[in-house]
Amino acid sequence: MKKSFFLPKHLVKKIQKINKQTRGELLRQKAGDPEGAFYTWCRSSVILPSMIGHTFAVYNGQKHIPVYIREQMVGHKLGEFSPTRYFRGHKKTDRKAVRKKK
Repeated sequence: MKKSFFLPKHLVKKIQKINKQTRGELLRQKAGDPEGAFYTWCRSSVILPSMIGHTFAVYNGQKHIPVYIREQMVGHKLGEFSPTRYFRGHKKTDRKAVRKKK
């Protein structure tokens, strides 16, 4: 038995409402524009085909990251596209300090 997908009711209502709008209104909304985005804290929501072409501002713990939904993202979760941690590289060793120890 396969688990069903998770999508909160408030997101479903917003998606249905925006999908009923005319095509002209949707063209005015730019891709990646956070002003026309759906703000959500629900990172565990699954991306559905009805979400394609919309922008979701997904919370990563500090701020909302705009995520433009494309066809390749269907089936993934919203949280996969707004990283919570950023790797800044390994700490570089100080060569002078290493030479003094020897």
